[in-house]
Amino acid sequence: MDKKIGFIGCGKMAQAMIEGMLGTGTASRDQIMVSAASDKTLTFAKEKYGVLVTRRNNDVAAHADFLILAVKPDLHRTILSEIKSAIKPETVIITIAAGISLSFMEQELGGSAKVVRTMPNTPSLVGEGLSAICRNHQVTNEDLSQVLSLYNSFGKTEVLKETLMDAVPAISGSSPAYVYMFIEALADGGVRDGIPRAQAYNMAAQAVLGAAKMVLETSMHPGALKDNVCTPGGATIQAVAALEQHNFRAAILSAMESCTQKSKDLQRGNQ
Repeated sequence: MDKKIGFIGCGKMAQAMIEGMLGTGTASRDQIMVSAASDKTLTFAKEKYGVLVTRRNNDVAAHADFLILAVKPDLHRTILSEIKSAIKPETVIITIAAGISLSFMEQELGGSAKVVRTMPNTPSLVGEGLSAICRNHQVTNEDLSQVLSLYNSFGKTEVLKETLMDAVPAISGSSPAYVYMFIEALADGGVRDGIPRAQAYNMAAQAVLGAAKMVLETSMHPGALKDNVCTPGGATIQAVAALEQHNFRAAILSAMESCTQKSKDLQRGNQ
């Protein structure tokens, strides 16, 4: 890609994105410019990634063909007001913040702005992210294809209608936390039964990784894969029955409902 990329903000998610872009050759060091409020963060970005750095958000806005706002939701209005005069008409402005709608971005930038709303998740840090993406009508198919190329450098992507974006945290953005709790519980059970803690974490995490790969690579229904593990009268079906008695699936659905409601509340707060 011969486009220039700008990051306003350089926290963990932005660092994961930069690392993915550089590691896959999707972008080169001299194509990427980063701004941050902290000299320490800028020094880190310069030394680790060799990218261009600045304290001035306007410099990044003027540099970028793809401008990624990697800052908290409550900073968007202030930053957009600061940089909008420096943004080139053809620049695609990308937010990674929860609760920031396309209409909010358009309102702050003007109706002709090219705006993309994205929601990456923390497994992007190890190149296994899942990013949900939606765009406004100003973003062309070519623009979108290039955004997908950038995001595919640190994981996978799904393009959704914006009406579905509030549901994304529950199934993708926040769900790694549920999975970590599950892995921790599996490991605790192993430790209870005598397996050393470090080995228990490794065994639990690998089981989750392997199960996920089975779903992705076989395209089999998760229920069918579960059935394949459950021999009649065996230990696994006994465990599954115990999970059902304790409302395992209902608890997950309830957690997701709470997460989605909070996402909607955040968006209302950023109108």
